[in-house]
Amino acid sequence: MKNTDPESTVPPAAPGGGGGRPTPQPEDGLSPSSLAANLGRPGADAGEEREAPKEWRGRYYEDFAVGDVFRSRFGRTITDTDNVWFTCVTMNTNPMHFDVPFAETTRFGQPLVNSAFTLALVTGLTVPDTSENAAANLAWTDIKLPKPVFVGDTVWAESEITGLRESESNPSVGIVSMRSRGINQRRQVVIEFRRTFMVYKRGAPEVQDTFPGTDDEWTVGG
Repeated sequence: MKNTDPESTVPPAAPGGGGGRPTPQPEDGLSPSSLAANLGRPGADAGEEREAPKEWRGRYYEDFAVGDVFRSRFGRTITDTDNVWFTCVTMNTNPMHFDVPFAETTRFGQPLVNSAFTLALVTGLTVPDTSENAAANLAWTDIKLPKPVFVGDTVWAESEITGLRESESNPSVGIVSMRSRGINQRRQVVIEFRRTFMVYKRGAPEVQDTFPGTDDEWTVGG
């Protein structure tokens, strides 16, 4: 699986090079409500200081609203090991991803990162903000690969909640739909997709605290 956009001829960035955290501009088409991260709702001042929660257990169905926008806290730099390992473990035999001399003869001039890895990575980057308490993924749709990804690129994720509905079969969960995209250090969108998942409600028995506790006293001073 590989990127095939004929206009995608951007050269690779040096590892650790340029750009810093991408800052999409208003023309990106996101909700005009502010990009409130982590605990905030759209409309909150992005520079507003918030007290960190004493305990963070992820978001539940009740915590989402259509229009919420989330950005990943971290970017992830992709290594050659990531690309070759993922390609081989999934039995992908396209030499574009692991054969350097072959890849050097292509218009990209180097190996492409396996786009299934890019999809998995960006999905993973969205989990802390969206689906940490998911019961199941239901669909990935409308996957687009507008730019290639190369070893050494760093990718961040941005997501917007686009739909919410109650489950007709399970009162402990709700259905969340969102759109997500990966953005590299050059501020280019490298992947976009829609994802739908089933997420637990706050009172669901499956997400109650399972910390075992102990009867032992502390042995170090307070």
